[in-house]
Amino acid sequence: MKRNIITLVIAIILSISYSHTQACTNFLVTKGASATGSTFISYSADSHVLYGELYFWAAAKYPAGSMLKIYEWDTNKYLGEIAQAAETYRVIGNMNEYSVAIGETTYGGRHELAGSGIIDYGSLIYITLQRSRNAREAIKTICELLNTYGYASEGESFSISDPNEVWILELIGKGKDDKGAVWVAVRIPDGYVSGHANHPRITTFPIESKKVENAISSKNIDKIFNPEVEYVYAEDVISFARKAGYFTGTDAEFSFSDIYAPLDFSAARACEARVWSFFKQVNSSMWEYEDYALGHNLKHRMPLYIKPDKKLSFEDMKIAMRDHYEGTKMDMTTDIGAGPFKSPYRWRPMEFEFEGKSYVHERATATQQTGFWFIAEGRSWLPNPVGGILWFSVDDAATSCLSPIYCGMTRVPEIFAVGNGDLLTYSDKSAFWLFNRVTNFVYSRYDVISKDVLDVQKRFESESEKLIDEVDKKASALYSENPDGAINVITEFSLQRAQEMFDTWKKLDAYLLVKYIDGNIKKERDGKFERTEDNYPVSPEQPKLPEFWIKKIVEDNGNILQIPQD
Repeated sequence: MKRNIITLVIAIILSISYSHTQACTNFLVTKGASATGSTFISYSADSHVLYGELYFWAAAKYPAGSMLKIYEWDTNKYLGEIAQAAETYRVIGNMNEYSVAIGETTYGGRHELAGSGIIDYGSLIYITLQRSRNAREAIKTICELLNTYGYASEGESFSISDPNEVWILELIGKGKDDKGAVWVAVRIPDGYVSGHANHPRITTFPIESKKVENAISSKNIDKIFNPEVEYVYAEDVISFARKAGYFTGTDAEFSFSDIYAPLDFSAARACEARVWSFFKQVNSSMWEYEDYALGHNLKHRMPLYIKPDKKLSFEDMKIAMRDHYEGTKMDMTTDIGAGPFKSPYRWRPMEFEFEGKSYVHERATATQQTGFWFIAEGRSWLPNPVGGILWFSVDDAATSCLSPIYCGMTRVPEIFAVGNGDLLTYSDKSAFWLFNRVTNFVYSRYDVISKDVLDVQKRFESESEKLIDEVDKKASALYSENPDGAINVITEFSLQRAQEMFDTWKKLDAYLLVKYIDGNIKKERDGKFERTEDNYPVSPEQPKLPEFWIKKIVEDNGNILQIPQD
């Protein structure tokens, strides 16, 4: 999330060490680009100090004059009060009962434009979800909230979806002397996919006029519900840049990304590269932009959205979110930093120096510091509370397991509940702590241990997809006559499935410890650990280190380790 765009890579990396939220990733898929006709947005909330839990707000009605206290999502700092809406909608995680979902990534942008208003980016997400029934209404709500109360954070990119449309909205504050924000939103054309990862990706856009029907400014925000509208922007997004001295060209030349967060090496290598890795996964021609992703050719910018070679499945979304740049020049499993066990992880800081030169470790989509992550799926052919599924998990996307959370459910699984432990308080009933126990053990010998985890992960998620089909039919058939009964069906299923995932991972935790303790690998037969005829453990395997690592050991300390020749 938070990543300040400055010229020195090291300063960017240092900012990662103390900000609450940083370096998140979002991928966006329109219904015409998905194999099932669903919309998808994915989001990893990545931070070294973010505890993974599932938020919940019940639907409610409020008397006139009610006020809502705003606390910054990152720090819990009190920011002020705003007028409460007369009616709010039920929200679970980052999706509401109308299947509207919102994700984000922070790009920082120009430091002097950090917002000075009341509403921070996290509060903006969850307040908007409580007040919006579709993506366009969400954009209108964001516009009105910012105009009334101002913005309190750094530059931000938002993914906004409903069962029919997917939008990207990028904004930044106006600094300490103006509480407001400038922004632009673009509807991703049906049949296309997009993504963002801590750098703004909207460049030029059409300006409203009598001849332009698909673009409006915020002064005409009520027109956003016209289906031909595909671009919406703050009316002063260009004039503010001119006044601040950032821009002197024509309106047609104005690029939001270039003006409010100028591109540099780190923006490409640590941020845009993750989008590129997704793009090249779904469209083979995107390999052309590898030089851009490496930060070697900043003029070779990728498009905001692309058409995939084939329609994407839920499985494709999972693969994208679990990526470590495998098969590219940035593959994290192949260089010496991966160690003898091909680990695709590098502990922070990402930037380092040697003999007067600066270097940087990769920052892949799947990363160890994820608090929570999800894939939000909107399905237009089902009733909204049933049609929206927040496939949700906590910790590292690569080795955690997604649990289906219907957007209309009325309770949160205990394993994900707010207050069930925190980052400094261990809870043996918390999914966040359980996944971290397993995953941190996996990191110790990644190439071997991860295979067992991925087998269980795949089985559980595949089983969930099959079960979803049955629940969909039951709940949607019931919904027209008994909505409360349908809501109860999806709630009970989601609660049960989450608990089954937790129980599965507890067994996995014990199994991995027994199998791999002390660097050994216990032998198995027919699903059980082998014993001798005398009921004694069979001697475990002790696999040798790979040849390349042995070579490094010998080169480093062979004169001490070498056995004398007779």
